[in-house]
Amino acid sequence: MKTPEILLNVNGIEVIYHHVILVLKGVSLCVPQGGIVAILGGNGAGKTTTLRAISNLLRSERGEVTKGSIDYRGERIENLTPSDLVRRGVVQVMEGRHCFAHLTIEENLLTGAYTRSGKGEIAANLEKVYAYFPRLKERRRSQAAYTSGGEQQMCAIGRALMASPALVLLDEPSMGLAPQLVEEVFNIVAELNGKEGTTFLLAEQNTNMALKYAHYGYIMESGRIVMDGAAKDLASNEDVKEFYLGVGGAERKSFRDVKSYKRRKRWLA
Repeated sequence: MKTPEILLNVNGIEVIYHHVILVLKGVSLCVPQGGIVAILGGNGAGKTTTLRAISNLLRSERGEVTKGSIDYRGERIENLTPSDLVRRGVVQVMEGRHCFAHLTIEENLLTGAYTRSGKGEIAANLEKVYAYFPRLKERRRSQAAYTSGGEQQMCAIGRALMASPALVLLDEPSMGLAPQLVEEVFNIVAELNGKEGTTFLLAEQNTNMALKYAHYGYIMESGRIVMDGAAKDLASNEDVKEFYLGVGGAERKSFRDVKSYKRRKRWLA
C-alpha cells in the first residue's frame, strides 16, 4: 500500500510569548494528506498554541516561533501571513467559533470565501456547505447571535470550507456542545474527510471522541509531545485510559488528580 504524502510537517518548534514565556518546547508532528490527526491534552498543554503557530496567528498575541520549522507541501511557511496560508489551502477554525454575531448565517459563510474570485465556485461551495449542514440552510437568514452553539460551530466549520481548504485546523470543536451535537460535528468531519479528501488537524480535550474519529494522535503536556501513535493504539493504552479516558483498572480516575511528573516519568521512561 502506498504511503500517504506528508502534507504538514512540524519540526521541533519552540514558541515564546512576549519575548520571555516559553510555551512550546520542541514540538514535532506530521499530518499526512487525507488524514485526521488529533492533538490531545488538558487545558494549557499547548494545543491551541500549536495550531496558531501553524496558521501564523501568534503575532496577534505577541507570540513567535523562535526555533524549528513548519513545512506545508514541502515548503517553509513560518513567515507567511494568515491570508497567504488561506490562499494555499490552510484554514483554522478558532476555539469558541467566533461567528460574526450581527451577520446572518449565510453572510458569515460568505466571509469565508474572500480568497475565492469565481462566483460559480463560491455558489458551488455554498451549496456544498448546505448539503453537509442542512440546518444551516434552514437558518441561513438568521443572525448568528440568535442561533445555538451547535449551529454556530457548524457555521464556523462551513465558513472554513468556503475557502476550499486542503487542511483544516480545528480547535476544540466539542467545546460547549451537548454530547449529541459533538457526535454530529465529528461525523461531519469524518464525512468531509472521506468524501472530499479534506485533511484535518484538530486540538481536542474530549479524548474519547477524538480517538474515535482520528487516524493518529499526539498527546501534549506542558508544551511537549509526551506520546503519539495510531488512534486505536492510544485508545487501548493503559496510561491513556487511566489519565485521559478516566478508566484506571477497576476504578475511574481523573488524570487531573495525578501529579504531572508521575505521568511523564511513566511515559518517558
